[in-house]
Amino acid sequence: MVVLAQTTGAAVAQTGLIAFVGLASPHLVRSIVKTTHGRLLVLSAMMGGLLLMAADVLARWIIAPQELPVGVLTAVLGGSYLLLLIHRRRRPGGGL
Repeated sequence: MVVLAQTTGAAVAQTGLIAFVGLASPHLVRSIVKTTHGRLLVLSAMMGGLLLMAADVLARWIIAPQELPVGVLTAVLGGSYLLLLIHRRRRPGGGL
């Protein structure tokens, strides 16, 4: 689990917080729809766009009229989701 967390942290540090959506969207699509790899690529791209658009709308709405950086919101929500996935994988019978 430590190696997984360090690898994810290194990837996010290199690409930025908004690119963190690219790590979470395929897992989210797999948890919603059982699909093949070809369709997973398309659905993940669409889900990533949807997640980033939703994060932008929320970032503008949460502390209006000021604006929260989108990267902060994607890090909090995406990080929470990936921690949930890691926690589920560690429990017997809780994996994806």
